Amino acid sequence: MSSNENKKTKIESATFHRILKHLRDNPDVQNIDLMNLANFCRNCISKWYSEEAKKIGEDIDYDAAREFVYGMPYDKYKKKHQKPATEEQMRLFNERNNKEK
Repeated sequence: MSSNENKKTKIESATFHRILKHLRDNPDVQNIDLMNLANFCRNCISKWYSEEAKKIGEDIDYDAAREFVYGMPYDKYKKKHQKPATEEQMRLFNERNNKEK
């Protein structure tokens, strides 16, 4: 890996860690809201993390990836921070998903 590639990877890694810290520091931002606004959420990041690990021969299962992304076991996070989706949130989510099909 060249020096420039190494620097780029370090910057990307640091940026990713800042994104995760920001999400952990703002648990009031619900996954359903992220899905409705950006079409991804913490669970998506967890899936991507697990998938990218497999590409380089690392076996990080989805639950371990979620614990890394959430900063705690997912069940604990859900109990502590996740609220039931409102009818409006679900309507927006379903509208978006139906448009993409």
